Amino acid sequence: MTVEPLVPAGHSKPVGRYSPGVAVAVPAGTRLVFVSGQVATDEHGRVTAPDDAGRQAEVAFDRIGQVLATAGGGLSDVVSLVIYLVDVSRDFTAVSAVRNRILGEPAPASTLVEVSRLVEPGCRVEISAVAAVGPA
Repeated sequence: MTVEPLVPAGHSKPVGRYSPGVAVAVPAGTRLVFVSGQVATDEHGRVTAPDDAGRQAEVAFDRIGQVLATAGGGLSDVVSLVIYLVDVSRDFTAVSAVRNRILGEPAPASTLVEVSRLVEPGCRVEISAVAAVGPA
């Protein structure tokens, strides 16, 4: 599988590490895997680290990785992300640091949205992903 970042001429430099677009050459047997939004809850549904957006991002990425592993892939297969934060000004730096540490190059296409709240009280971060998982 080949992932090509797409940066149009004259496009402003991205704020953070992401690609404005990503083209994926998908060989036979590769599947697109769509991962629903993941939040930082444990196996009992309790919110992990309610006041720590960075820790919540780590848990959300771990959960995404678990879903992708079930499909035979991993976080290195992510080609697109949507990150929802309840407070961008408070949590952007911590969440971006986790994202940049966990995800490799080329950087995936990415969208960041501030929302008034998430489904579980205490959740500060929710992350959904699309990955291109090659044949096993």
